[in-house]
Amino acid sequence: MLNKKIVIIDGNSLINRTFYALPIHMANKEGLHTNAIYGFVNILNKIYKEYDPEYITVAFDMKKPTFRHNEFKEYKAGRKKMPEELAEQMPVLKEVLDAFNIHRVELEGFEADDLIGTLAKFCENKDLSPIIITGDKDALQLASDKTKVLITKKGISTLEQYGYDEVLDTYGVTPTEFIDVKGLMGDKSDNIPGVPGIGEKTAIKLIKEHKSIENLLGNLEGLTKKMKEKLTENAEQAILSKRLATIIVDVPVAISLEELKREKPNNEKVIELFNKLEFKKLLKDFDVKKERKTDVESNREVNMIDSIEKVKSLNEKIIKNEEFVLKIFSDHNNIRDEKIICTFMLVENEIYCIKDDGLLLELKPVLESVNIKKIGYELKQDMTSLKEYDIKLDGILIDVKLGAYLIDPSKKDYHISNIYDEFLGEYIENEEELLGKGKGKLNYSQLDEEKLMSYGSNLCIALSKLEGVIVERMKEDDLYELYMDVELPLIKVLGSMEYIGFKVDREKLKEIGNELDERITNLTAQIYADADEEFNINSTKQLGVILFDKLGLPPVKKTKTGYSTNAEVLEKLYDKHDIIPRIIEYRQLVKLKSTYVDGLEAVINEKTDKIHSSFNQMVTATGRISSTEPNLQNIPIKLEMGRNIRKVFVPTSDEYTLLDADYSQIELRVLAHISDDENLIEAFREGQDIHKTTASKVFEVPMDSVTSIQRSKAKAVNFGIVYGISDYGLSENLHITKKEAKKYIDEYLNKYHGVKEYMESIVKEGKEYGYVTTLLNRRRYIPELKAKNFNLRSFGERTAMNTPIQGTAADIIKIAMVKVYDRLEKNNLKSRLILQVHDELIIEVHKDEMDMVKNILKEEMENAVSLQVPLDIDMNEGGSWYETK
Repeated sequence: MLNKKIVIIDGNSLINRTFYALPIHMANKEGLHTNAIYGFVNILNKIYKEYDPEYITVAFDMKKPTFRHNEFKEYKAGRKKMPEELAEQMPVLKEVLDAFNIHRVELEGFEADDLIGTLAKFCENKDLSPIIITGDKDALQLASDKTKVLITKKGISTLEQYGYDEVLDTYGVTPTEFIDVKGLMGDKSDNIPGVPGIGEKTAIKLIKEHKSIENLLGNLEGLTKKMKEKLTENAEQAILSKRLATIIVDVPVAISLEELKREKPNNEKVIELFNKLEFKKLLKDFDVKKERKTDVESNREVNMIDSIEKVKSLNEKIIKNEEFVLKIFSDHNNIRDEKIICTFMLVENEIYCIKDDGLLLELKPVLESVNIKKIGYELKQDMTSLKEYDIKLDGILIDVKLGAYLIDPSKKDYHISNIYDEFLGEYIENEEELLGKGKGKLNYSQLDEEKLMSYGSNLCIALSKLEGVIVERMKEDDLYELYMDVELPLIKVLGSMEYIGFKVDREKLKEIGNELDERITNLTAQIYADADEEFNINSTKQLGVILFDKLGLPPVKKTKTGYSTNAEVLEKLYDKHDIIPRIIEYRQLVKLKSTYVDGLEAVINEKTDKIHSSFNQMVTATGRISSTEPNLQNIPIKLEMGRNIRKVFVPTSDEYTLLDADYSQIELRVLAHISDDENLIEAFREGQDIHKTTASKVFEVPMDSVTSIQRSKAKAVNFGIVYGISDYGLSENLHITKKEAKKYIDEYLNKYHGVKEYMESIVKEGKEYGYVTTLLNRRRYIPELKAKNFNLRSFGERTAMNTPIQGTAADIIKIAMVKVYDRLEKNNLKSRLILQVHDELIIEVHKDEMDMVKNILKEEMENAVSLQVPLDIDMNEGGSWYETK
């Protein structure tokens, strides 16, 4: 019985497949495209897991002509040149394969297919089971009882296996006869001519009957006159095509089984390459990390603090040392009912663990001391866990996760294992490995104690090693001031907002839900009447049939599965039939009901009747704060029914009211400052209506003659410029021609010279350094600026223009939050900051403190930073969030 497997990979075919299957914008900081390599390595990982081969090799084509080109000059003529974004990845892929110690083979004069065929036959004779991985059906001719051919399907997500029987069952011909089928039908991609007028079905039918082209050409009797003519006239071409399609299985290449043996990867080289390519997640899938577990001192003894004497001793040690590493483990099921499972501390290189709540309370003075510095990871979570114990964590020196985010805010994952690996090249088990994932994921309270002790100990050691490295890197990148003055103090602000929460009027929420249900029911009946039948409105397929087949509306866009009915399509059909606006409104209301009524109801805290959203400091590349579970920053305001959702957000009690303070046009003011544009600066200093001013300049009319339509268009241009909008984007927004949109943008830039110069200089700066910065030195890397692809490069340019503006606006609101929070605390006020939505702060104000809080908001928000133009805010109070707007 054969059991030793060799995997033979068609390198060119597979990297082509992965290149077109994955987003082209995948690139590292240096602008090197990585999508094809990433997909290739993922498939390699899948092969290792599913087939566990003893031998492996990858075959590549070479640029020089092969014997097929010599025989038929038109062979592969007309084939598109390899895209530059793919070509630049080829040598790097080979480096990766070399790092994995995977055998490679290529030979002048022959294609990868021929090398694959030769290797497969050689291995069959050595009692191995060859598995060929390719995206090219030509390889099916190599399938046999011993050799399996795996064809990539659905891009690269699945592999379809063919042996001798599968080829016969699928095509009705044997693998050898498949060559003759190819000879008859030809191959457009390889420019193999075949016999004109014979397609796959006919070719298969003829070969099933005659077994080969030669037999067919010698037995033309019984064929139609037309078929006879085709074959007679193209007999030589058919034989030539067969030769061109035949994979050579005896290429004169030296093969040694020893060389093909699967070896362990060169860990150091793999780590170096994956770090360069920014493939952090892939490292854990290979043997690389499994061998590196010794990097962490997993056997470090944990000192259990289980008596008052031990707590006192630890307390003295902490006070003397004035610094310690802290990590708290909770299940985080309910922010107002937190149960701390255990608290780990590293003091003077010793690990301590406290599981007793009462003993933890004995450490309240050192935990609250601003003079005793804490090093941690996700300290906002630790802070909220301690709040339930009436402990206000203070004195934070560094949150390692926050520091890593500031150093490069474009990453998707800042787990401690990735940070530890990136900065120190060492391994620590990640949370998924520890707790599992999906339905089977454990809570920390369910974890085996030995595993928890080991993980907590290792985490503390990793944090102590990382602290100095992260701080040093922030200083090198001029980020330390931003970290200390803005991001670090913001942790306690966000933690406080999460803990306090925002009260929800359950009855009002239920009332809005009922209104939405009623409106949805009425709309459904109207849509059925328009369609003259009932159908599933939520089904794209059924809706497409109604709109385009039954009602005869002009199709705008087709997909693989039928007609597209997305929002863009419906907008273009808006005036074509009454059913369209109803469907648009139906979708909006269904979204409101599911996301903002049912969704909000599901996350109301039973203990507080509040929603305790999570405010994320380390998600967006621009530095903006995001909100999740639920996203309170995304409650719609365009529809009145959407705005009504804000009515359910109310003060905690009758003693309080809500005060909303919103920056006025902050991003345009930042643009005025950054660009040093005299026209923008003058307009803001004189308190002019900036959109009216822009309209006056762009449309060359006096201020008092600007129409509301002109102002509206100028507003779109103003904000479009901030976001680096293209003429196409503006034309779509304003429903005008691309030419007209370009004219608006050109006129704007002609009038605002400083803005034009800023846009040109910031793109140039981004290309030179690989990143752009905000006024406070927040950094964002933009590899797309070096992309060969025009659309990708254009995206990079727009990002470069926008990031310093949007990022600076984010910095300003963060500074304001910290200053307002500190003033409220310093004055010992009952009023508290409860929500931030982009440029807007919401304070739950005790009614006796309204005048003082208004003064605090005005002073701190308008003086958060010093710009060349004033920072103005609008303030409104009300009994609900809705009333403040």
